[in-house]
Amino acid sequence: MQDILMLEKGVCDLYMHGAIESSTNNISETFKCALNDSLTMQDEIYKKMQSKGWYQTQQADQNEVATLRQKFSNSSMQG
Repeated sequence: MQDILMLEKGVCDLYMHGAIESSTNNISETFKCALNDSLTMQDEIYKKMQSKGWYQTQQADQNEVATLRQKFSNSSMQG
């Protein structure tokens, strides 16, 4: 399942770049539709893995989140 998830993430990346780099609206829309389908599939794979305990996530440290939020908030005001 891990290999399938990684493959699906790679496919999503390719479709996203295809949509961004497309020379016509028709091609761009085709890539966007394929991307949406792949994102849905990736989400289903992730949820299945998580439900079986095969994909563990960690809660972010709230102090680190606050520090980074402050850092990037300040840098966006300067630029």
